[in-house]
Amino acid sequence: QTQLVESGGGLVQAGESLTLSCVGTGPIFKIGDMAWYRQAPGKQRELVARIFDDGGTNYADSVKGRFTISRDSGKNAMSLRMNSLKPEDTAVYYCNADVFIASPDNGPYSWWGQGTQVTVSS
Repeated sequence: QTQLVESGGGLVQAGESLTLSCVGTGPIFKIGDMAWYRQAPGKQRELVARIFDDGGTNYADSVKGRFTISRDSGKNAMSLRMNSLKPEDTAVYYCNADVFIASPDNGPYSWWGQGTQVTVSS
């Protein structure tokens, strides 16, 4: 069964750091573009950062200079290093990826992880 599994969330104080990880498991042939989204209570899910298949990146203005997205394509993995965290970064963070399942002709499908909670106290 194909899954994206996130880890690394938790409770931190403002100014501290966290690193989130996402790993694809199951019969994955290839992962294309990958991204982190977040959803705070009462708000819509928003894009935090994206890393393209060629390694290019883009970030939401609210996290530029503080967050860094990276990937290890050989391991179907992606990370998000979050520095100088703020209370407004509190949200459930979701991994998203364009996944080819079992062959190069089967996909890409937009796959989501289950989410990991990040809470930043002031």
